[in-house]
Parts: sequence; C-alpha cells; structure tokens
Amino acid sequence: MEEKHWLSDLLGFLRLTREQEDNEIIHESIEKAIIFRGTNLWILIFAILIASVGLNMNSPAVIIGAMLISPLMGPINGLGYSIATYNIPLLRKSFKNFAFSAIAALVTSTLYFILTPIHTEHSELLARTSPTIFDVMIALFGGLAGIVAITSKNKGNVIPGVAIATALMPPLCTAGYGLSIGNFSYFFGALYLFTINSVFIAVSAMAVSQLLKLPKKAYLLSKEIKNKNIAVGVAIALTIVPSFFFGLSLVSKEKFKVKAEHFVQQVSLWEGNYLLKQSVNPDTREIKLVYGGNEFDEKTKSRLMDKAKDLNLGSAIITVHQGLKIKDFQDELQSSDEFTKMNRQINKLKATIIYREKSIDSLKSLPVMGESLLKEIKPLYPTINSCIYAPTAQYIDTLDKSIPVSIVYLNSTEPFEVEDETKIYNWLKNRLDVDTVYLKF
Repeated sequence: MEEKHWLSDLLGFLRLTREQEDNEIIHESIEKAIIFRGTNLWILIFAILIASVGLNMNSPAVIIGAMLISPLMGPINGLGYSIATYNIPLLRKSFKNFAFSAIAALVTSTLYFILTPIHTEHSELLARTSPTIFDVMIALFGGLAGIVAITSKNKGNVIPGVAIATALMPPLCTAGYGLSIGNFSYFFGALYLFTINSVFIAVSAMAVSQLLKLPKKAYLLSKEIKNKNIAVGVAIALTIVPSFFFGLSLVSKEKFKVKAEHFVQQVSLWEGNYLLKQSVNPDTREIKLVYGGNEFDEKTKSRLMDKAKDLNLGSAIITVHQGLKIKDFQDELQSSDEFTKMNRQINKLKATIIYREKSIDSLKSLPVMGESLLKEIKPLYPTINSCIYAPTAQYIDTLDKSIPVSIVYLNSTEPFEVEDETKIYNWLKNRLDVDTVYLKF
C-alpha cells in the first residue's frame, strides 16, 4: 500500500491536467496563431529580414532577436493539434497558412540576399546547411515544451525560449541564400532542417493534444484512424532517417578532427623540421603540413606517415610541403644584399629548433635523474633505498623572478645524523647545480 501511495504522489507531480487551460481557450489561441495576413504577415516579413541580416553579418544576437519575433510556430502547432482532434477544416487552414508563410519567408530572404552586396559564408549561415539527428531531438523536445506551455495556465516565458531553440527562421533564410547564389546543396540542406523542425514540432503538438485528451471535432472510423497513424509514421520516418546518416557523419568528422589535432601536435617538430602551417579538413579527411628547416626527404616523410598510422590515421590524406629550406636559402642568398637579414632569420629558426629539441631531451631525462641520484648515493649510504626527484620553481612576492629549486625525497631504513644530512644536502646542491634544494628524509 505504501508503494502505491508513493507512486501516486509521483504521478501527481508529473500530471499535466492539473494546470491545464480550458479547452476552448486552447482551441482559440491555436486557431488565432494560424492566420497569416495583415499583422502576422508583416511581422513574419520583418523577422525574416532581421534574421537574414543577422546571418549576413554573422551576428547571433540579431538572429536570436528574429527568432523571438517570428510567428511561424502558429500554423505548425495548428497542424499537430488538428490531426490529434480530427479537425479537418482546421488542418486544411493550418497547412495552407504554413505553406504560404514558408513561401513568403523564402521569397523575402532570397530577395534580400540577391540585393545585398555581402555574400560571405559565415559560420552562422553554414551551421544551418547540415542537419543531424541532434536537430531532430532539439525540435522534438522544443515542440513538447511549446505545446505544454500553450495548453497550460502557467505559460511563463517558455514560448520565446522554444522559438529560439527550434530555430525556424534561420533555415529558411539560409535556403533563400542558397537560391540567391545558385547553391542547391545549401538550399536543400537548410530546407531539410526547416522540415525537421516543422515535422517534429507538429508531432509534439499532436502527441500532447492526444495525451491531454483534448475534445475531438469529428469522429473517424477505425480504418481512417489507422490510415492517419500510418501517414504520420511515414512522415516521421522520411524526416528522421536521413538525419541519422548526417549524425553518424558528424560524429565521424569530430573523431577525425580530434585525432588529427593530436597528430599535428605530435609532429610539430619532426627530425629537425619545424611545423610552420597546418590545416585539417574533416570533410575530405585531409591533413596539410608545411615544414621549415632541414631537407624533408622521402625517408623523413615515410616515418611521418608511419606516425600517422600509429595514431589510427592510416586512411587520412596527408600532404607534406617544404616551406623554408635552410640550405637553399643559404645558397641563393649568399651573394644577395639581403643575405645578412635572411641569415638572422635562419639562425633564429635553427635556435628555435635546438631549443625545442633540448626541451624535449630535458623532459625525457627527468625520470632518469632520480634513478641516477639513487645509484650514486647508495654506495655511500647503503640504508637509502628510494629517491624522488623533481625540478620546480619558487615564487617569492618580494622578487620579480622565480628561483629554480630542486625537491629530493630520500627514504632510508635508518635515521641519519645531522652531520650526514648536511653532507648529503651540500652534495645534492653541487650535483644538481642549483642554489636551493628542498631535502626530505
């Protein structure tokens, strides 16, 4: 009995009907938002123009403002609500206004991008050309939040948030941009994103309307209901299936990008050559590297390719170019007036390479130093059986520069006399060539 009571309390917290708006008010608010003429039409046109300018100038703030203004969700919610309540006249009206608003928005954005002198493909615009399964989830959850708010007495500020999350305006503007420049890849990609958002907002509205048991406006035969459900299922399947492939492609590209960046970091200094420039293209799985330094022969390049295979990049297209070859510059500029200037640059590059190699060597030698100290002191003090060594720096608030110090931990089976500790301390200072050693027994 206690378990049933606990479960009923939990279901009470999740129940939507407790705060449900009156059915007639819900119907009126959805029906009113469907109509696109006069005020709603002009608001749509202005919102489209604002979103187009935002995409043109790559301004997220302007795009968000346009999404807040947009009245496009009205007929989409009307589609889902009318299907759930078997309201065929409202379904026709919703579809008619939805098609009209989408065409009006597309024409407006196309005209804007034809007339604007700026046609740069910014990141905000390109982001709307390749929808994935993640966009399906955003549209579904956003649509659920929107219809729950519409059917509730406590609407709060959910509707503006849903308008931003589901992003109906930017895809239409991007489709208009694709039409204006004749790029049908952009056009169909953006139109597919708009279709995803529209279908799953409508599906969300339909599901919540059925869950809340909003009154039916007509009664259908079981065969008609079955046909309706099949049609909805087919629409969902046709919309969602391509997004899975796009989603898998996106995940694959992200994995390649992470591996490629790790590879580039590993080969930034390669056998006396310093990486001057690199580019990674996840779409074509291509990595371009430009090196400066010594002669980059075929053997050096082969060893670089082997490194790529070790990092699971065997299928990647790796192209290597010699950007600055020290020997060629020395031969060609020996007799020129700019030899001195270029020689300084060459020496600077050599110094950079040597410095990086020394840094790598010093890092590699750190684990060995502790072992060396233990081997050297063990014959003098046999009771010492382990050593920990670490170089670091001490920062003092009264000094401008840090002081290099070394930390040494020695473990002994027997305690040392003060005199022996002093001898070991002085020996470590000379051995490590530092002024300060923090010694711990």
